[in-house]
Amino acid sequence: MKIFVATKNLKKLTELKRILEPMGFEVLCEKDLEKPLSEVEETGTTFEENALLKAKAGLKETGFISVADDSGLCVDYLGGAPGVYSARYSGEHGNDDENNKKVLRELEGVPMEKRTAYYVAAIACVFPDGREFTVRGECHGHIAFEESGSCGFGYDPMFISEKGCFGHLSAEEKDSISHRGKALRLLKEELKKYIQG
Repeated sequence: MKIFVATKNLKKLTELKRILEPMGFEVLCEKDLEKPLSEVEETGTTFEENALLKAKAGLKETGFISVADDSGLCVDYLGGAPGVYSARYSGEHGNDDENNKKVLRELEGVPMEKRTAYYVAAIACVFPDGREFTVRGECHGHIAFEESGSCGFGYDPMFISEKGCFGHLSAEEKDSISHRGKALRLLKEELKKYIQG
C-alpha cells in the first residue's frame, strides 16, 4: 500500500519512513512526483490544523493516503512562542541557527527553573475516501543556556529532555522519548485500526 509523506524536510521524512516502512507501506515523497510539491501556506492556529492543511494538499496532488507533520517548540516563559511559527521564528523559514539564537536572546538572564519548554508534533493522515485523523505527541524539558551537540535539527541543540540534550542523543534515543516519536507511535496504532477496519 502506498502512502505519501507531504514534507520538504528530509529529516522529518527519514523519521516518518522509519515507522511506516516496517508496517508494509511503500513510502512516497516529493522526489517521486513529476513536479515539486506545492508550497502550503500554514494558516492554521494549531499544529493539528497546519498538519491537516499539508496532508490534504499531499492527497490532492497524489491521490494516495497522505501523512504530514507540523511540529515546533513552545517555551512557557515566552507565552508558548515560537509555537506554530517555530520554523520561521527569526523571519527566515528553516534557518535553525537564527531561530535558536533568537530564543536564547529572549531568555537571556532567565533562570533554569523558568526555562521550561515542550516540543509538540502533530501528525495528520488523510485518506482518499475522506477519512482523516490527527495524533499529537509532546516532550517536556528545559531550554539550555547555550547550544551544544551536533545531533538532531531545529531547536535540538538547546532542548534538555529527561535523557539529556537532544543535540547529543542518537536517533534511537531521541525517538524513544521525543514528541515526534510519541506521535509516530500513535500514528502507527491509528493506521492499524484504519487498515483493519
